[in-house]
Amino acid sequence: MIEHLWFVPLGFAASVLGSMIGGGGGIVIVPVLTVLGFPPSLAASNGLFAAVSNATASTISYSRQRRVEYGLGIKLGLASVPGTVVGASISADVTPAVFEAAFGFMLVASVTYMLLKGRLERTKRHLSGPGSAPMLAFAIFACLFAGIISAFFGVGGGVIFVPLMVAGMGIAMKRAAATSQLALLFASASGIIVHSALGHTDFAQAGLLMAGAFLGGATGARISARVREGFLLLLVSAVILVAAADLIISSYIHFGESGA
Repeated sequence: MIEHLWFVPLGFAASVLGSMIGGGGGIVIVPVLTVLGFPPSLAASNGLFAAVSNATASTISYSRQRRVEYGLGIKLGLASVPGTVVGASISADVTPAVFEAAFGFMLVASVTYMLLKGRLERTKRHLSGPGSAPMLAFAIFACLFAGIISAFFGVGGGVIFVPLMVAGMGIAMKRAAATSQLALLFASASGIIVHSALGHTDFAQAGLLMAGAFLGGATGARISARVREGFLLLLVSAVILVAAADLIISSYIHFGESGA
């Protein structure tokens, strides 16, 4: 237990950022653990424990700030649950190199989607109208995909929920980040149940990460209230791209070693 105490500050730092950008902290925790040699399924499971702790603290704080769209958050979270079963089930069947490469490119795609928000304005108007069938179909597909990557990568699904709300539904970044935390509660909890049932979880490591993540989630929510919208979007992009670059480089090294 003592040798893993560094999980507490890792969970705290990751969740401060995760809470601010609408993620679960796994976007930092999982790349760190993967690069340090943790198996993909264990890294993903640990990331989800941090995500659910972070999401709980963040949702409480954001609720006090009146920034949470409750109905939307609950619907997105529930729609992602079936995907978490698939994601957790296949996470143990991939090599670290494949996991890192897939994770890295997924993160790059999510940043690209958010940064193209302005160019998606006309599409957004058509998709997000009241009772719009295209928007409903797109949202369901996106939530199922969010569930898969949530449990597979251990990131909670915020990298899908936030772009979906910002670029697809026209919700302001700060409200999307807050609402994403509520959705993450459902996606992360479901993923934890499946990972635990499959024996992927180290509960001692998970407990330390959860302790740090709970404190980090509350701290990040308070900081977020004072940050300008444009700066928050840039922060989201920068954090995700740094994590993506690290993962892609690491996967390239692993592929080279396996081919040697």
